Amino acid sequence: MQLTQALSSLITAVPAPSVLHPRRGGRVTAFDGMTVQASGIELPVGSVCGVGPHEVPAELIGFRDGRALFMGLAALGAVVPGASVLPLGSEPRAQVGAALFGRIIDGSGRPLDNGPRIATSAFWPLEAAVGNPLRRSSVTRPIDVGVRAINGLLTLGVGQRVGIMAGSGVGKSVLLGMMVRNVTADVVVVALIGERGREISDFVASQLDDVARARTIIVAVAADEAPLLRVRGVMRATAIAEYFRSLGRSVVLIVDSLTRVAHAQREIALALGETQGSRGYPASALALLPRLIERAGNDGASGGAITAIYTVLADGDDMNDPVVDTARGVLDGHIVLSRGVAQRGLYPAIDISASVSRVMADIVTPEHGRAAARFRRAHALVEENRDLVLMGAYSHGADPELDVALALRATMEAYRTQPRDQVCGMDEAVDSLGRAGFADEPDDAVVAAGAA
Repeated sequence: MQLTQALSSLITAVPAPSVLHPRRGGRVTAFDGMTVQASGIELPVGSVCGVGPHEVPAELIGFRDGRALFMGLAALGAVVPGASVLPLGSEPRAQVGAALFGRIIDGSGRPLDNGPRIATSAFWPLEAAVGNPLRRSSVTRPIDVGVRAINGLLTLGVGQRVGIMAGSGVGKSVLLGMMVRNVTADVVVVALIGERGREISDFVASQLDDVARARTIIVAVAADEAPLLRVRGVMRATAIAEYFRSLGRSVVLIVDSLTRVAHAQREIALALGETQGSRGYPASALALLPRLIERAGNDGASGGAITAIYTVLADGDDMNDPVVDTARGVLDGHIVLSRGVAQRGLYPAIDISASVSRVMADIVTPEHGRAAARFRRAHALVEENRDLVLMGAYSHGADPELDVALALRATMEAYRTQPRDQVCGMDEAVDSLGRAGFADEPDDAVVAAGAA
């Protein structure tokens, strides 16, 4: 009996075997500067492990020749053969909640604004399932973005997904700042992905006022961060937007830029050995875009909505770039910023003729729709004949419709331009269309006024 008790006490004193808290990992077998190969790993793709003695986080991105391939979420530093690779044991989730308002975080959710640790116990999956598309409610009402040209001529709807297609240096950041400050929404989530550090700092300092900051959450991942972290940044921003939508809130999600997200995914795909496709983009880089975009929209169950605005950088101002073309096919409209318009000093530099909102006809009044159509028709006529008029080759009276459009040219340019510190609401934008002469068919008095 005494012997039995002694053995029992001894067994109790022995620490529980590690199988109860499994951390079965593997060992590093190779490292090429981008990916770590490890043996002994039996985990699904997407798992996060700690590499080396400091357990630097790295994500499992695939397998090759029976070995697991990891890519660092931070700089891996000096990786040595045989270094440990241990599971960190948590699925990718995003911290969510009201504590995020006014904060700036990175792709891992860590504060970048020197503020306190974000105290919240609520989480949302980084990559949630899109769900049944038939449970989505339609886009039925407009959203006011505070920009006259967009409100009046390219009206956006609550729950719409729209792209801003632009080259470099045409005022994209200024336009985004105007929309962040002036849009009518409960929550604004901004993802700055792959931007230069200076641009991130400038956007926060110059494009946000105190009122906008109080309802805004910024996820910022600079260009020098790991490609996985850039992808996680846009996933985190989307997850935060989904959480607030599930509470019935009207959310505006702004992602700058979708192109840099595709670049990050391209780096990951090439590291895995994927075959390059159009312009060097592997299939997975372009396939990521619809997965992201389809997560936005209206939620019929909660009544909440994510109105998503994605910037798409047109390399070399090429509007047939693979990323531009892929995004355009999935989005519910696109706003094109033109270098030619910017060079004429017209800001926002929106190319009205090349831009479209696919839901506008369903959400505006018939009167508003007709006025916008007349404006766009007159604008297109002026642009089509600009060279002819500038050369003096056009004779007044040859085309009565073009004569009317030319008489209204100055009025149209005044309508589409707007200083960055000016706000133009939806009602004002529609009323201005009428005052400019587009509420009804222009008559002689309107033409005379435009000519004057």
